Formats: sequence, structure tokens, C-alpha cells
Amino acid sequence: MRDPNKRSDIKPGLLVHIILKKDQRTGALTEGEVKNILTSAAYHSRGIKVRLTDGQIGRVAEILDED
Repeated sequence: MRDPNKRSDIKPGLLVHIILKKDQRTGALTEGEVKNILTSAAYHSRGIKVRLTDGQIGRVAEILDED
């Protein structure tokens, strides 16, 4: 299982669920494809921040693609 808190487990093109800044209180998930990774650290406890192909930015809550 891939870890959404590890940068090395996230690649452009992956299908993921992210939590947008506005949804942090509710925990509502947004599905999309990773365009690029915004977090420079190798690990982030709340999830790696990514930009989706549609331009939305949030932290990865779960990785849907399993290879």
C-alpha cells in the first residue's frame, strides 16, 4: 500500500483523493489526477501537497492507483 504522506510514493499521473484547504474541517475528499508535487520534503504528516490536472491544490489523503 502506498503512503500518502511519503513524497516518493506520489507521482504525476496518479489518481488520488485530496483534501482541499476549504474542506479541512469537514474532511471532504476531491478526486483527481496529480499534475505536480508541491511539497519539497520527503515526508509530511498531514499529506503531501499536490496540484491536480484541473488546477486544484490540496493534500493527498489516499492514493487510488495501485500498481
